[in-house]
Amino acid sequence: AKGNYFSCQTRPAFSHLIYPAPVDGGLGVHITLDLGGRMRFGPDVEWLGHDNPDEVDYTVDLRRADSFYEAVRQYWPGLPDGAIATDYSGCRPKLSAPGQPAADFRIDGPELHGHAGLVHLFGIESPGLTSSLAIAEEVLARLTAA
Repeated sequence: AKGNYFSCQTRPAFSHLIYPAPVDGGLGVHITLDLGGRMRFGPDVEWLGHDNPDEVDYTVDLRRADSFYEAVRQYWPGLPDGAIATDYSGCRPKLSAPGQPAADFRIDGPELHGHAGLVHLFGIESPGLTSSLAIAEEVLARLTAA
């Protein structure tokens, strides 16, 4: 899956993050602030029809703007028309296909693939980053057990 972001071209209306209710495939289009204080909206979930990462077009399609306006106006009705611009996109670490129940992240260590010193971490997104210290402890345990 690909996640797209739009940035707000107006002065920031908020000084904090805003997260809507989650949607199928993600947390929903939320407001984040970059280090410069600029507001960004995203990510959405754009399901891709191929498995080759070399074929992914990371350009944010301006035609997605309408769905961003609709999503953001659910919690910020005052978002002015013309206030957003395409920003950036990236890969979303999804282990489930569209319509499937969400899957938690996966840790595959040497006990599964047989390669000492190698641990794969798949599908880590929220709350995985919140759990990063516990994940690090699990990786260390798998590496030292091998």
